[in-house]
Amino acid sequence: ARGPSTFIPLGEIPQEGGESSLHQLLKAFVSAGRVDHVAMVMGLHPQYLSSFWKTQYLLLCMDGPLPYHKRHYIAIMAAARHRCSYLVGLHMREFLQVGGSPAWLQGLHCAPQKLRNLNEINKLLAHRPWLITKEHIEALLRPGQDSWSLAELVQALVLLTHYHSLASFVFGCGIRPEGEQDLGSSCWAPSPHSNSSPASGDSMGGSGGTDAMQEVEVLMARMKLLQENQLEEEGVTQEEMATRFELEKTESLLVPSSSILDPSLQSNIRCFLEDPEFGYKDFTRRGEQAPPTFRAQ
Repeated sequence: ARGPSTFIPLGEIPQEGGESSLHQLLKAFVSAGRVDHVAMVMGLHPQYLSSFWKTQYLLLCMDGPLPYHKRHYIAIMAAARHRCSYLVGLHMREFLQVGGSPAWLQGLHCAPQKLRNLNEINKLLAHRPWLITKEHIEALLRPGQDSWSLAELVQALVLLTHYHSLASFVFGCGIRPEGEQDLGSSCWAPSPHSNSSPASGDSMGGSGGTDAMQEVEVLMARMKLLQENQLEEEGVTQEEMATRFELEKTESLLVPSSSILDPSLQSNIRCFLEDPEFGYKDFTRRGEQAPPTFRAQ
């Protein structure tokens, strides 16, 4: 049977009617009428799950400056930034259940301008948070028809960062789509170099294995080039070579090319993205002036 996680055996996931910790979990979720796959996986760590659920409940269900449907829409925007189809689909349903307009789900262009104004800070928080300045905050708070109040903006930013992090948890635990979600949609982060995402339990099968081999070949070619360059340069230490290799590995395997957008990206995610090519870029590159970063003393 398909469990909630690609990586964790179903037998290790707490089941209904089992341990007392799970009983507490089910009581906590009785108001929602369901226990999603994220909660089932977190059930392995009941104390963490308890804190997580309380946080979710406070952010989405308790009193606050933002209406409930806008909270779920902000969650959709944040999850879409990381191409997390699991969370996008989950909160699209929640958005409709709390009275959100179906028209907004046609894409970010159909949402009110006030929500669209969050796009810039959403993409920076998701991919390059060190580039955020006070001007980004001032622009959102500037008086006008579509301005944000400080209380609204604080809640919106907490929601954005919360769902950016939760998307990483979904990817890291291999959370599977639930029964009511489209099982054809992958909850994996799209590969920057392939036309498909691994959705099966065999992570090296099919195109996924081919893409992995191609990336390894590219990495080996760069290693060979580094070794050749070392012969041409004088005074290059082993530590310097190791640093260069790590940089090449990061750029080759972990950083998507800004000129490539996965064509298999589901339309229900693409429609919530503006500037989809914007992604992570290492800010510690050698030989270039480092951009300003926040420093806390």
